[in-house]
Amino acid sequence: MLRNRSFFVLSLLAIATMILAACGAPAATEAPAATEEAPAPTEAPEVIPTEAPITETSYTTPHPILGDLKVCQALSYCTNKADLLASVYPLISAEEQAKLVMHTFIPRDHWAYAGDENITIYEFDPEKGKALLDEAGWALAEGADFRTNAAGDELALKFTTTSASFRQTWAAIWESQMADCGVRIVRLHAPASWWFGDTTGLARRDYELGAFAWVGQADPGGQTLYACDQIPFPENGWAGQNAMGWCNEEASKNIKVANNTLIKDDRIAAYTIVQQEFTKDVPSIPLFNRTETFAIAADLTGFAPTPGEAYYTYNVEEWEKTGSDTVILGFTQEPASLFTLVEDAFVANAAYTLIRPQQSTSLNYDFQAIYLKQLPTLESGATSNNDVEVKEGDKVVDANGDVIDLAAGASIINAAGETIEYSGGTVTMKQLVSKFEFIDGIKWEDGEPVKAADIELAKNIACDPESGATSFIVCDQTASVEFFEVGYTQTWLPGVQSPLYFLPVWGLYPSHQVISDGRTLKDVPASEWSTLPEVAAKPLSYGPYMITEWVKGEKMVFAANPNWVFGAPKSPNLVIQFITSESAEALLLGGEIDMLDSTTLVGLTETLVAAATEGKIITIINPSATWEHIDVQLFLR
Repeated sequence: MLRNRSFFVLSLLAIATMILAACGAPAATEAPAATEEAPAPTEAPEVIPTEAPITETSYTTPHPILGDLKVCQALSYCTNKADLLASVYPLISAEEQAKLVMHTFIPRDHWAYAGDENITIYEFDPEKGKALLDEAGWALAEGADFRTNAAGDELALKFTTTSASFRQTWAAIWESQMADCGVRIVRLHAPASWWFGDTTGLARRDYELGAFAWVGQADPGGQTLYACDQIPFPENGWAGQNAMGWCNEEASKNIKVANNTLIKDDRIAAYTIVQQEFTKDVPSIPLFNRTETFAIAADLTGFAPTPGEAYYTYNVEEWEKTGSDTVILGFTQEPASLFTLVEDAFVANAAYTLIRPQQSTSLNYDFQAIYLKQLPTLESGATSNNDVEVKEGDKVVDANGDVIDLAAGASIINAAGETIEYSGGTVTMKQLVSKFEFIDGIKWEDGEPVKAADIELAKNIACDPESGATSFIVCDQTASVEFFEVGYTQTWLPGVQSPLYFLPVWGLYPSHQVISDGRTLKDVPASEWSTLPEVAAKPLSYGPYMITEWVKGEKMVFAANPNWVFGAPKSPNLVIQFITSESAEALLLGGEIDMLDSTTLVGLTETLVAAATEGKIITIINPSATWEHIDVQLFLR
């Protein structure tokens, strides 16, 4: 469900304990893409919220409206998810639409879903929603359209999302649904570059209600989203992705348990508890799973988006357009940066994977090594789960999934799998050690071989708080990393039992690269990386393509990388053309672009269906684990 696999989290527990109860979440106490397109409604004005001053007590005051659980529940009851689905999926059946409705942050057909009987479900019931608003003190005066409280304040909430056409579509419907319950929604459609920027929008908790989608993954994950110590504050450099400010100790403990055990039944039990607390507290309103819709030129071959794989560019080297040496992709959103450690937008990652592909894939929700000789599983022998002795003062991961210095009274899981209270002396715990070895022959576009220093640089930048990274979980849970010629041995802290231990941990950065001012990239402080053109605009490639030009607002141009380890891609050139939503279909049908992806297409319009029937284009609809939701900002700045 995370938008990028590189989520490393700085511990925030000390600050998180300041959080007060809100929207039903108890105070902290003791120790997760494509939708189908319908004609867009009249667009709300595009407004970018302004940055408010930060106080010394940031985000400790419950929101005066959303801090009331009854209001959060009322918004849920007033939400008709079926109508939202129908607005963006007009060409699929009601039965198919119903299967896409979500009640928690996990899809209903997923192995980790809690089951309808174990959670609070908010079926569409506007009368129940209105009654809750009455109880919360928001009355609807005779003849009035919107509710007010005893002080005469109107029940009005700012609702921020992107300017993508599919969100304009369903957001207008949701605004109408809220109005029917007497809630005024002020829609703000912001550019994706602002909404997903590293110093704006979501990253700075700059919203009251905010809509976006988490890109689904093969594993539910969720620790950076729902744990108390993942709440971003100005005081901790905005580290973490729990921008809602939701701190529920029971949920926080169990989301860590779910991500720190190799036993599937234990994971299911822990995820069930998190979903129970999530639906009780309503820090977010889950809406629906999205389908992934694509429309491509009939003479484009090799394009094969696959369920489970987040980025359809995984096989870009196979794409080829008959009679042309160039494939042109149409994007209606432009990346803010290619420094994807801090830039989370899907379009940025899609572009980035052309030049720096992921080291493994998850096609059909199964994992395969690409740039590694193998995934280091326990079965392969490349990972060992050793018994190690720990003593007081050693850094370990406790039974709650927190990194601690071992001391008397701590709850830990011993090597036998028993949860015990540490009372002193030595105790045996499990410790995962994995060897990640890259395939031979990987080179940067300038011909320089990939080496250990490139992996070490990636690890150092990912773990440096000055880089702008939003989370540091992997860094904090790492005991040591030993780098060898083209690989590394990852040793986790005792107690780490991550079910995804075998997935690549660190990326690659060209440590040898000389930047414009004469310095070598490895010598540039992490605080400067986000502004370096060599990092943000034109990073060196080890993938099938290299970026040769980026004309802001117009296009990104890529050429085949002559030093790519797997040989020449089938198409010598690739262009990402920045277009408008209104012109997208016409450009595709006119042959000026070759592909529209799931960030542009809400779905299959009648025009696209007709063109596909005539053989002019090919349409593809895949199921997706990516899900749309509305997050609730529980605290005031």
